[in-house]
Amino acid sequence: MALMSASTTPSSRPAVTEREAREVAEAAREQHWRKPSFAKELFLGRFRLDLIHPHPLPADEAAQRGEEFLAKLRDFVETKVDAALIEREARIPDEVIDGLKELGAFGMKIDTKYGGLGLTQVYYNKALSLAGSASPAIGVLLSAHQSIGVPQPLKLFGTQEQKERFLPRCARTDISAFLLTEPDVGSDPARLATTAVPDDGGTSRSSEAESGGDYVLDGVKLWTTNGVVADLLVVMARVPKSEGHKGGITAFVVETNSPGVTVENRNAFMGLRGIENGVTRFHQVRVPAANRVGEEGQGLKIALTTLNTGRLSLPASCVAAGKWCLKIAREWSAAREQWGKPIAHHEAVGSKISFIAATTFALEAVTDLASQMADEDRNDIRIEGALAKLYASEMAWLMADELVQIRGGRGFETAESLRARGERGVPAEQVLRDLRINRIFEGSTEIMHLLIAREAVDAHLSVAGDLIDPGKSLGDKAKAGANAGVFYAKWLPKLVAGPGQVPTSYGEFKREVDLSGHLRYVERTARKLARSTFYAMSRWQGRMESKQGFLGRIVDIGAELFAMSAACVRAEMLRGQGDHGREAYQLADVFCRQSRIRIEELFNRLWTNTDDLDRKVVKGVLSGTYEWLERGIVDPSGEGPWIADAAPGPSRKENVHRPIR
Repeated sequence: MALMSASTTPSSRPAVTEREAREVAEAAREQHWRKPSFAKELFLGRFRLDLIHPHPLPADEAAQRGEEFLAKLRDFVETKVDAALIEREARIPDEVIDGLKELGAFGMKIDTKYGGLGLTQVYYNKALSLAGSASPAIGVLLSAHQSIGVPQPLKLFGTQEQKERFLPRCARTDISAFLLTEPDVGSDPARLATTAVPDDGGTSRSSEAESGGDYVLDGVKLWTTNGVVADLLVVMARVPKSEGHKGGITAFVVETNSPGVTVENRNAFMGLRGIENGVTRFHQVRVPAANRVGEEGQGLKIALTTLNTGRLSLPASCVAAGKWCLKIAREWSAAREQWGKPIAHHEAVGSKISFIAATTFALEAVTDLASQMADEDRNDIRIEGALAKLYASEMAWLMADELVQIRGGRGFETAESLRARGERGVPAEQVLRDLRINRIFEGSTEIMHLLIAREAVDAHLSVAGDLIDPGKSLGDKAKAGANAGVFYAKWLPKLVAGPGQVPTSYGEFKREVDLSGHLRYVERTARKLARSTFYAMSRWQGRMESKQGFLGRIVDIGAELFAMSAACVRAEMLRGQGDHGREAYQLADVFCRQSRIRIEELFNRLWTNTDDLDRKVVKGVLSGTYEWLERGIVDPSGEGPWIADAAPGPSRKENVHRPIR
């Protein structure tokens, strides 16, 4: 076996087994369900429409405050933002960022008592959609600062002193960033190599809760969105276990101008060219213990909890993209004629326009519903937020791809080139490039599938987990078997029949367009989904976690059912408000019919697929069996290691940190 170079696997990186990695991830999960969850119930075969209908609405005062800010923001982005300039120069002008600060856009989610605007999640997302439609880079700048940067973790876990110290700065002057990823650590935080070593000034503390002393931070963080211009950072680092210190992955607020902090590179990407994303190195950076967020070892829990609502910023950007794709598709398809009529009237193009319109309606329904549920705080939305992110990022990409196809050669041509030859500069190809990262940001589609699947089967693992755990004793398995028998004796009979089989169920959704049948379908299909999950667990038991293809399809079915439910509930809400209710019913109906086709295909693929064959092919690819297939090309890739050296130590590069003041 060839030895791997130190530059590929830095010696400082902790060696972690697969089981240890799972245990770290499991420990970071919220272990209990203290509030109801519509999506959790859906995966268990229980269609709890009462949890989302009637559609929750923001308070009048919150709506008024939100609308007033949206009006100011719209005027700003329409008059002060040059999207073409940002794309061309790959940078948001400082004066635009200063203007956003003056407007209060960096404090949208921060409480008014700390100088913020105190917007609800619903209006925060509407603002991100509006700003992101002007320039996706601006949407990312504002979102990375507030959704996962310093304000949100402090809101949830910070001390009063930390809130008073940092939140006023974040509301008006300072930009923040969130630093978790490392060159060799993505979705496996158990291998985190950045360390924060306690320095208690020569005395051991009796309790880690005491605020004396410092931590000394060493390590490298990759893909630090906002990191190039940030003033404050939330950094995840591993604290070694020692006397007086519990240790574990821990969150810290770090001043970017601290000695030893170096932004070594400003990264460039295929899309979102204006974002300030970099590589940040920490060398012997002293961080006061008072800047630790939460307790030692709580870092991953803080990160995951922050993302429960933080992920909703991505669906907001996807909604904006869908609305724009619909606008361009409508205008272009009416103006462009082929074979004697506008291309919109050709079925091949018309079906794409219908898909974009119906899907945009559904994505807005999902985003607004999940956001309002987050505001009300009556439900646990960890699954809903994850489903919204997963579904919106996948569907927005498809919508943008369809728009490029509708535009034809002009869809592939840049806006600048179009303008140069006298046509409207429509940045369709840019939107496609910009949206692509959403399937990776804040949890890739593959990781979201696993994360949601883990939550979806939580009830099963709670009663039968020891039964399928090969590490448990026979006694533990016997006890788990007894508990499982009691649970399934009550649960399984409820999956046989339900309201979905009664023709009059959900009659309040039967108008000129009948949505009641779609809700009956959701109820029946939720039970079918739960039965499929139970059968798979019975069949594969402890091997279930390796069946990632199956789990991904289970989650995708649940996402479609959630979107169908949200679309129907939104249509009824708009009808009740007299706000395009008839048209909303039409869009919800079309979306549900399209969704049902996708769901049936996913069910077919649960048991009829090439998963086993795929695994064999993968083994062959990795062993070199098919290396002959790669012949006949040249590889234009440059030289260098697959993963950059992230060994701790002083920086050897120029600091490209660029604070905006």
